[in-house]
Amino acid sequence: MTPEALAALHASCFRVPRPWTAAEFAALAASPGVFLLTEAGGFLLGRVAAGEAELLTLAVPGPARRRGIGRALVAGFEREAARRGAATAFLEVASDNAAASALYRGAGWHQAGRRAGYYGAGIDALILRRGLGESR
Repeated sequence: MTPEALAALHASCFRVPRPWTAAEFAALAASPGVFLLTEAGGFLLGRVAAGEAELLTLAVPGPARRRGIGRALVAGFEREAARRGAATAFLEVASDNAAASALYRGAGWHQAGRRAGYYGAGIDALILRRGLGESR
């Protein structure tokens, strides 16, 4: 997917705090340790550095949700991050994003912290963690 296609898909899925731009996707893609996974129109961007992985963003358009695409992308992220040497993975999810929280918790992620007001308007960021050698 091109940076423009990633930005358009991201914009269709996210409004707060703002969707990422094509230039931001291009810059991230050029960064060390960053990788892109795609699945049936959705995508996940992750990175690995110093034995840790970060799930940067996951976007699945509305009509494609609840079909296992997000689960497949998260599982692919975990495999790729482990393959690249990560033992632990982290992500942030908006506290009001119940669907994403359920997806991650179902995949074995656990809350490791909270950033109050991170997404503005009283929406906290939940920091989730998963050991990549852990069973679900």
